[in-house]
Amino acid sequence: MKHAFTILASGFRAVRISARRLTIAAALCGVFQATSATAEIALVFGTYAADKPTTTVRKYKPFLNYLALQMTEVLGKPVSITMKIARDYETGIDHLAEGQVDFARFGPASYITVRERNDGIQIVAMESKGGNKRFKGVIVVHSDSAIPSLSALSGQSFAFGDELSTIGRYLAQSHLIEAGITSHELSGYDFLGRHDRVGTAVGARRFTAGALKESTFNKLVASGVPIKVLFEFDNVTKPWLASSGLDPEILAAMRLVMLNTTDPGILDSINKDGFVEGTDADYDFIRAAMKHSAAF
Repeated sequence: MKHAFTILASGFRAVRISARRLTIAAALCGVFQATSATAEIALVFGTYAADKPTTTVRKYKPFLNYLALQMTEVLGKPVSITMKIARDYETGIDHLAEGQVDFARFGPASYITVRERNDGIQIVAMESKGGNKRFKGVIVVHSDSAIPSLSALSGQSFAFGDELSTIGRYLAQSHLIEAGITSHELSGYDFLGRHDRVGTAVGARRFTAGALKESTFNKLVASGVPIKVLFEFDNVTKPWLASSGLDPEILAAMRLVMLNTTDPGILDSINKDGFVEGTDADYDFIRAAMKHSAAF
């Protein structure tokens, strides 16, 4: 089931803009054409439920409220943002490729996939993790497991996330292959969709091991799920993407606001510490892992 939530900039109290942002906005004011103060820019933000849909809404709503307000300041006309949460990765990719949403936040593999379908998709900005473009994915086992390494998973079962997930499939499979484990060595495997389902299934001993993002692992452990890290690996941070049909002025305003957002109170809601400029080349090692995983 799809979930839609409307987040309006108009009617909210004004949010202070930093001196730095005011300076940049003033310098770029010539980029934006004069527009009617009463006409509204209605945008649709898309993503897929890597966790529970309700969790996804709580995660994005504060930041999208902020983004709409700041874009209103830059563009000089009201901006509204509606959320469209896809039931799975594939549907979310369809939404952006077909222009059903104006901008989106995807995982690296989904970005690569959507670019193959529509090369007009552009990177607005990349998320920053401690000032870097990399963060960790993990392969976990039950907390009392004696399995010492990935190579020892021969004859065991494995839980993956979504079939289009960067961590939950492509990177995990690539590292398993490097350890000598393919689908032929496993007793069985399945795709469970969401990261939290993977960790919970391993904690319940339904699977010997599974792949999920580090932040979800930490939340599950804190809630009492008995899992531990067997192996960790690098992933590149997520890109925020603009549809091929998004007005260049709106894209420029969105990028301006995101790259100059530093308030921890705003960024904490999406568990990030800021945004950095990104290029397609930042995702080349993910492309290589996706090709490598074909041997799984």
